[in-house]
Amino acid sequence: MSTALLFLNISGGEVIVILLLVIMFFGANRIPEIARGIGKGIREVRNATEDIKSEINKTSEGSDLKKFKEKVEKEKKQIEDLTGSIKRTKL
Repeated sequence: MSTALLFLNISGGEVIVILLLVIMFFGANRIPEIARGIGKGIREVRNATEDIKSEINKTSEGSDLKKFKEKVEKEKKQIEDLTGSIKRTKL
């Protein structure tokens, strides 16, 4: 069963009732049109999300965050060089 249905905790009988109500309310001819519209909406949301993610990544590449990360890595390497690698032993 689909993860969306598991998340909503809907059984097979409930899905059939919902589908019958949708057919009765909208009619069988409009269901493909509605599904296309929902698909386009989901696609637009995904594209917008990807655009936002890429914009955040672009702006953070040259920012102080990258410099800070490099500085932390450098300090971490210096500490490891001084103390050596610390490994846990199994008890």
